[in-house]
Amino acid sequence: MISLVTGATRSGKSEWAEHLAMRSQKLVIYIATATRYPDDAEWEARLQKHRDRRPDSWHTLEVPIELVQSILDIKDHSAYILVDSLGTWLANLLEYDEEAWTKIENELLQAIQGCVVDITFVSEEVGWGIVPAYELGRKFRDRLGGLSRKIGAIADAVYLVTGGYAVNLTQIGERLP
Repeated sequence: MISLVTGATRSGKSEWAEHLAMRSQKLVIYIATATRYPDDAEWEARLQKHRDRRPDSWHTLEVPIELVQSILDIKDHSAYILVDSLGTWLANLLEYDEEAWTKIENELLQAIQGCVVDITFVSEEVGWGIVPAYELGRKFRDRLGGLSRKIGAIADAVYLVTGGYAVNLTQIGERLP
C-alpha cells in the first residue's frame, strides 16, 4: 500500500500520516528527512514537536539524503514506513542539476514501486501561491510538485489535508490520464 499525504504548512498532514501509521498496527519505521541545525532554535523546536508526538515503539531513521537506499533496505513485511517529508528531503538535494535530479527521482519511484511494505509519504503543497521571484524557489516548487504528482499517480491513496481535515482524493477524485 502506497499513500501520499499532502497539504499546506500546519494543516495537520504529519498528524494524519502518523494516524495512518498507528492505525496499521504494524512496526512503524519513521524516516525523518530533515537536516538538523542546532544553532536554529525555531527549527529544532519544530523537529522536537514531531519527535514528541511519536510513540517510543516507533523506530526513527534520520535520513536527510539517502532516502532511496533506506527504503530499499527495509525488507520486514510487518513494517510500515512513514516518510516525513518529501519537501525537506528535496531541499537537501537542490544543488543537483536536472539530469542528476531526474536520476534520483526515478530511483525513488522504482524503490517505491518495488517496496515490500506499506509506505506513506508526507509532502508539502507549495504551488498554490505566487511564482517565486528567485530561481532556487522555482526549482524547489517545480521539483516537489512534479515528484508529488508522480507518487500520487502510483499511490493507492492520496490524502489532501487542510484546515485539520483529511480528504481521500482517490475516493472522490479522478486520476489524470
